[in-house]
Amino acid sequence: MLAAPDTFARELKVLVMGDSLSAAYGLRPEQGWVALADARSDRYVFHNASISGETTAGGRTRIAAQLQRVKPDIVVIELGANDGLRGLPLSQMGSNLGWMIGASRAAGARVLLLGMQLPPNFGRYASDFQRSYVLISQRLGTGLVPHFLAPLGVERSWFQADNLHPGAAAQPLLAAPVLRALDALPVR
Repeated sequence: MLAAPDTFARELKVLVMGDSLSAAYGLRPEQGWVALADARSDRYVFHNASISGETTAGGRTRIAAQLQRVKPDIVVIELGANDGLRGLPLSQMGSNLGWMIGASRAAGARVLLLGMQLPPNFGRYASDFQRSYVLISQRLGTGLVPHFLAPLGVERSWFQADNLHPGAAAQPLLAAPVLRALDALPVR
C-alpha cells in the first residue's frame, strides 16, 4: 500500500528585519505589508522584528538574537533608508548589511534584500546609495527587490501625511513583489 502524498506545503519561516516601512508605522500592525504577506501565503510564516527608526547598525546588533529566536529559513532585510537620510557613509552601511547577510547564512537562512531609494535632492549620494543594494546583492548572492517602494511611484495618495510612509491602501502593493521575490529565491 502506498502512503498518501503530503498535500501540505512546508511552511518556511521568514524573519523580517526592517525599519518603519516594515513595522507598519502609523498603521495597525495587521494593515502592514508583512502581516498582509503572512495572511496571503500558505507557504511562508512571517516573523516581523522590524522597528521604526532602525538603522543597519541597529539591525546588526539585533540580528543574532532574532536568528536564535526564530530560526528562520529566509531573512528579509529591509534596512538602510534611515542610514541614507542621515548621510551614513555607504561603506559603513554595506559593512552592516554584509554582516547581517553573513550571520543569516551562517544560521542556515537564505536572504532577500529590499533596496531603497533616496530623493533626488541627495544628488550623487542617492544614485550611489541605490546602486549599493545591487552591488551587495550581486557580491553576496542574495535575492533582491531593487527598489522596495517602486510600486507606489510618486503618487502621494499612497502615502501618509508625512509623504514618507506608505498608507494602508499601499501595503498590498508592497507585499506582492516581496512574495514573488521569495518564491524566486534559489533553494540552497
